[in-house]
Amino acid sequence: MSDTWGLKLADPLFEKLTVIGCGLIGSSLLRVARRNNLARQLVAADVSPAVCVRVRELGLADHATSDLAVAVAGADLVILCVPVGANESVGRTIGPALAPGTIVSDVGSVKGAVVAALSPHMPAGVHLIPAHPVAGTEHSGPDAGFATLFLNRWCILTPPVDADESAVKKLSDFWTAAGSNVETMTSEHHDLVLAITSHVPHLIAYNIVGTAADLEVVTQSEVIKFSAGGFRDFTRIAASDPTMWRDVFLNNKDAVLEILGRFTEDLSALQRMIRWGDGDGLFTLFTRTRNIRRSIIESGQETAAPDFGRHQSDPQ
Repeated sequence: MSDTWGLKLADPLFEKLTVIGCGLIGSSLLRVARRNNLARQLVAADVSPAVCVRVRELGLADHATSDLAVAVAGADLVILCVPVGANESVGRTIGPALAPGTIVSDVGSVKGAVVAALSPHMPAGVHLIPAHPVAGTEHSGPDAGFATLFLNRWCILTPPVDADESAVKKLSDFWTAAGSNVETMTSEHHDLVLAITSHVPHLIAYNIVGTAADLEVVTQSEVIKFSAGGFRDFTRIAASDPTMWRDVFLNNKDAVLEILGRFTEDLSALQRMIRWGDGDGLFTLFTRTRNIRRSIIESGQETAAPDFGRHQSDPQ
């Protein structure tokens, strides 16, 4: 049956799901997998023993361990929810323990680097199918997750050209049952699209918040006092996990630099409009961008609510 949680299955799609990395995305995956019966057995793995203890306290998985090789043994679906820069190390660790037929996926917002990091460590018969659920908040850790995180959000699959079609279909069904809309594209195209929709906006947010903090004529108390406007909205993005975003920029630098170059050119054009009093040009630009915001709301990817549509009362 389908409800506000996604698709609750009568029979699980997978026998054993192992989630490696139990932060926001990983813990949300465990929650929705439990709620929607997506796997018969849930195993959580995290290099932090403290995180494993918290996962057990929350009852998110049937088993939680810091031994990654033990965690993936016998799993038919393994999802890596770790920073992009950790994929190579994790792949090397789990590779020998993976059984033929296992689907290995991830949730990173960079895909080309994931393929390069994981492919050399995948044994014959293991299906590497990268994925990216385009969902998240600025919070992290196992307590930050919630089962509706992926509901009505996009999940992008970037299977290699020689990927097993049945494995791709099964992973697609998994994300659909988790509540996501699924799209498939190449890893190269994904990285360019996400550079403009996610990576560069985060870079700008980090930069503008840092600039405001560095301005000697604006005291910290005044920045905080008057942050009810646009600056407040930037700080939400800039509060995102620094390890994750460091790895994103280092591993998608070509696409980010390409988009950043175009942004810089557009910013220079905007600067000229302001300098020369081009009111018509400014009005045209602001009207076009306002329409883009409206189209995002109309497509269901956001609400017009001032809290970005994220409510603290969302079920966990």
